[in-house]
Amino acid sequence: MYKYDALIIGAGLSGLAAASLLAKRNLKVAVIDINFKPGGSCGIFKRGAAIFDQGTAMLYGFGEKGFNPFRFLFNCLEEPIDVIKHDILYSIRFKGRKIRFFADIEKFVEELSCLFPYQKNNLKRFYSDMHDLYLKVIAKNTAYETPDQANKFLSFKKLLKNPLAYIKFLGFMNKSTRYLLEKYFDDAEILKFFNKLTSTYCYTTVEETPAILSAIMFIDNHAGGSYYTAGSTLFLPGKLEKVIEENNGKMIYEKEARKILIENGKAAGVLLDDGKILLSDNIIYSGTVWNLYDKLIDKKHSSAKRRKWAENMSPTYSSMVLFAQVDASVIPPDTSPIEMIIGNPDSIDESEITVYILSIDDKTLCPGGSHVLMAIGPSFKTWPKSDKEFKYRDAKYLEAKQAEAERLIEVLEKNFPGFRKALKYYEISSPTTIERYTMKNWGCVAGPKQSLGQHMFNRLHINSDWKSLFCCGESTTMGTGAPAVVVSGISAANAVLRKYGKEQFFYKKGMKNFVNLIDRPVSAEKLHAKNTSQKKEIILLASECLFCEIPECMKECDIDIRGIMRRAAAGNFTGALKIINESVNNEAGNNLKIKSCENNCIKNKEYGKSVQIDKIIHKLSQLALS
Repeated sequence: MYKYDALIIGAGLSGLAAASLLAKRNLKVAVIDINFKPGGSCGIFKRGAAIFDQGTAMLYGFGEKGFNPFRFLFNCLEEPIDVIKHDILYSIRFKGRKIRFFADIEKFVEELSCLFPYQKNNLKRFYSDMHDLYLKVIAKNTAYETPDQANKFLSFKKLLKNPLAYIKFLGFMNKSTRYLLEKYFDDAEILKFFNKLTSTYCYTTVEETPAILSAIMFIDNHAGGSYYTAGSTLFLPGKLEKVIEENNGKMIYEKEARKILIENGKAAGVLLDDGKILLSDNIIYSGTVWNLYDKLIDKKHSSAKRRKWAENMSPTYSSMVLFAQVDASVIPPDTSPIEMIIGNPDSIDESEITVYILSIDDKTLCPGGSHVLMAIGPSFKTWPKSDKEFKYRDAKYLEAKQAEAERLIEVLEKNFPGFRKALKYYEISSPTTIERYTMKNWGCVAGPKQSLGQHMFNRLHINSDWKSLFCCGESTTMGTGAPAVVVSGISAANAVLRKYGKEQFFYKKGMKNFVNLIDRPVSAEKLHAKNTSQKKEIILLASECLFCEIPECMKECDIDIRGIMRRAAAGNFTGALKIINESVNNEAGNNLKIKSCENNCIKNKEYGKSVQIDKIIHKLSQLALS
């Protein structure tokens, strides 16, 4: 049995962040994931020539200013990544009006004042105070660590710089956002608007949301801006996987971690679903609190009280997701790439959806004359649990999914007249589907609520109840959102590095920037402008692959063709070549196998032209020699 310096359970953004940083420090790491690709809820799937984001796509934290953990992460990894900065953060359709969230706070307040003209002065005062607090407490803090891992001495020094601001900020710790808002507004209607903001940001109401959290999120997005990874979210987890594999890390896909092995109160290894045991003195778990205590840790190693605590954590609501390709003519020219549609201003219900139309800014996502979109919203129905016994072709289940698809299409029809007729393709993802692919219980995409009573220190900490087991992800102190989980991954990596006496990752003034902004709209030419002609050709050829869930090309051979293509398309040539060297070049007769892969390629069967697998493998091999 091989022993690793660190095992990471889960290839979501938090697990990938931790693993890539550890690999960068030359630790031998392995990442285990039940899926066949990295990213968790961040990534893509393809249908023909259309690319769909499968989840996380509204990205913060890449900017020069504000809370920017993604920028810090890629700078630490010294890995270039191309991103698009949206013209505006997003728009909200509220009571027949469209409110555009401009990065400039004063401009945004003017926009919001058109909806609440009688609250204009209060809005100015509220945002001015929150901005001042943000500048004194958050903007000057360049630490990327979770509260439970923060250096107490450094935190005290920061407090001394702006003591009044810090005391005021910490005073919001156990107060609700409603408490904060009522200090500025006495109008029920404007509270309903902010209720929609908190439900969109962190899936909680103003009564549930801690004021300390909303005081940050109401400002930070404006400070840093809203982004999208150019060419699709294939590149975000793909770049992190690239760093891991370039530094001798191992990605173990399509394997489920069944048990975390505990010996003498210390994590010692992981049992996989195929019976194989992987050993390590350091295990980082990036899944949910419920799966940790209910499945992965044998009950003899935890107390009934602690298991009850985990069981009673209240989840965010389950989600439905509609993916669609539509004729471009149905999307008005002034549509934002991200639009939040509020059906019922009085409460959170199933008419509330967020629509991502990122092909507005990135033309590489679908053929000209069309747009791809993802519409996500809550589902309050009871859905079957995703497990091996559940029949995904169950007639009642399929009927329920279709009914939800019709409901979401109707919501979109009301906001984009002609939407139904403009549909070229659609499919629906239920909470059961989400749980199946991401292991997020009940299809709750944001894990446990970041609500009063189960926020901050009342969640999983980086240091778990067991020695050598560390936690990161949405169930930890940082809570919901891609930037937050990345910080938890950074903190988990630093905790392991401390054990090894290796240099940790902290912000250093003057760090070289590896985040590149690409002008909107993105084209293939802009996307590949910095690649050599050789690399560009490989990426474009590999991008023809559909990355099928059930890859027909691999039926007659044991070569991971899909893995080679996906890595090559993301620019991870090292990872692709590792697979080639392990399977293609080392077995007699594999040239014949590659030909059979091409013949069985689904594109060959449907369109009469296969992905050029043999040519791609040959060019990758040439690249290695050059």
